[in-house]
Amino acid sequence: MSAQTWFITGTSRGFGHALAVAALEAGDQVVATARRPEQLADLVSRYGDQVLTVALDVTDEAAAVAAVRAAVDRFGRIDVVVNNAGYANIGPIETTDDFRTQFETNFWGVYNVTRAALPVLKAQKSGTIVQFSSIGGRVGGSPGLGAYQSAKFAIDGFTRVLAVEVAPLGIRTLVVEPGGFATDWAGPSMKILDIPAEYDETVGARARGMDNPELSAGDPARAGEILVRVVKRPRLPSHLLLGAGAVRRALDYSQTQLAEATAWEPVSRSADFAEAYPVDLPE
Repeated sequence: MSAQTWFITGTSRGFGHALAVAALEAGDQVVATARRPEQLADLVSRYGDQVLTVALDVTDEAAAVAAVRAAVDRFGRIDVVVNNAGYANIGPIETTDDFRTQFETNFWGVYNVTRAALPVLKAQKSGTIVQFSSIGGRVGGSPGLGAYQSAKFAIDGFTRVLAVEVAPLGIRTLVVEPGGFATDWAGPSMKILDIPAEYDETVGARARGMDNPELSAGDPARAGEILVRVVKRPRLPSHLLLGAGAVRRALDYSQTQLAEATAWEPVSRSADFAEAYPVDLPE
C-alpha cells in the first residue's frame, strides 16, 4: 500500500506520540497536532518532511478546520484521522466542578475534528476515522471517572451513528478501547479533585488505587504498531480492544448483559400488545 497521511490529535505524549512514531516508521506521513507543537520537536528531528506539526486545541472548532486545511495544503489528502486527545480527572459526580470542561475535550473535541475532516474525506471518497474511547467507555462503573467515562460512552454512540451515515461515502470508522497502558493518563495528566468523606470508600478508594500495576500493563509502542497494521487492512472491526485487562472486562460485561437480558426477556416482551400479559417477574 502506498504511503498514507495520518492526522493525529494529542501527539505530544502517550498513545498519540506512540501512534505517530509507528505510522512514520511504516513510511507514512503524519500531521501531528498538540496544544504546544514545540513539544513535537523530536518527531521533526527524526522524520523531517514526513511530519507536519500543527498547533491545535481540539475544543476550538475554527482551529480544527484550520488544522485540517494545513494538512491538506501540505500533503494533499488525509487518509486516517485519529481523535486521541483526552484526559481524566478524578472526583465524585456530585462535586466535580470540571465535568463540562472534561467533556469539552473528551467529546466535543472529537466532534470538532471529525466534523472538520469529513468534507475532505467525502471529496476523496475514502478515509478512516479512528476514535479513541476506553474500556471504561464500554463497561463504565469506575467511581470518580464520571465525566471521562460519560464522554467515552458518548463517543461510542456518536461513532456508531457516524459509521452508518458515512459508509456509502467510502469512509470507515474504528473505535479503540484500551485498558491500562504505560502512559501518563493516570500520572501528571490527572488531577485528584476534592473527595468528600462520604465518597471515600468509592471515589477515594479509586484515587488511592491509581498505582495498580494493571493500569500500566499495556505497551503504547505495541498499541501504535497494532493500530497501523489494523488500519491498513481492507476491512476493520467496529471496535478494537487493546490490552488483556480490557478483553477480560469486556467479556465479563457482555456475559453479564446477556444473562440479564435473557432472565428478563419474558417481562420485556410483555410490553408489546401482541404478547402475553402480565407475566411473572424473575426471582
